[in-house]
Amino acid sequence: MFDIPLLYKIPIMMLALLVAIIGHEIMHGYIALRFGDTTARDAKRLSLNPIVHIDLIGSIVIPGALFLANAPFLFGWAKPVPVRIDRVVYNGGYFGAFSVSIAGVAYNFTLAVFASVLIYTLESNRFIALENGHFLLLLFLYFFLQLLIYNVVLAVFNLIPIPPLDGANAVAYFGLMFKNDFFARIFNKIPPMTGMLALIILLSTPLSNLIFIPVQSIINLLL
Repeated sequence: MFDIPLLYKIPIMMLALLVAIIGHEIMHGYIALRFGDTTARDAKRLSLNPIVHIDLIGSIVIPGALFLANAPFLFGWAKPVPVRIDRVVYNGGYFGAFSVSIAGVAYNFTLAVFASVLIYTLESNRFIALENGHFLLLLFLYFFLQLLIYNVVLAVFNLIPIPPLDGANAVAYFGLMFKNDFFARIFNKIPPMTGMLALIILLSTPLSNLIFIPVQSIINLLL
């Protein structure tokens, strides 16, 4: 469908991935700021400058390795934006903490829907139809498709309720909103490295279908 030289595909894929992962982190800090926590702003992490957000391993090494391995899609992460969740809770209660936790996922899903609308709009405009060989149109369509895929992958992955992912924090704070600390107590007992090990096992076994099936279903729905 996309007869685009590799020279163009690589920067487009990297740009789409950076928009997805950097925006995800910025939204955590932005929503925290709305609840009175200026930590991310003071650290200049609400900036759109990608340099301050890029993580050597998560933003460059891992995506590059996946690309060289001819993976079906790239994956990565940016530097976590610093948040003082105690300040958020003080000003906005556990609802504020829940909002901060889910902000990145909400951003990713919103951007995926936006990309879907743009893809539909471009493809439905007959006066710039693909049959005309409009190369610039192909580049935009490829970018929006990659943007859709990466944002869906990030959103679904981060919803997994395993620390240190957003899903675990969201579930814990959602419970605390209703005075139920069951999940908060459980997740607090799980060391970050244990959670990461659990994620590696999840992604390297048939259990990974618990992620890939929802990802594929959502992408198909949006397209």
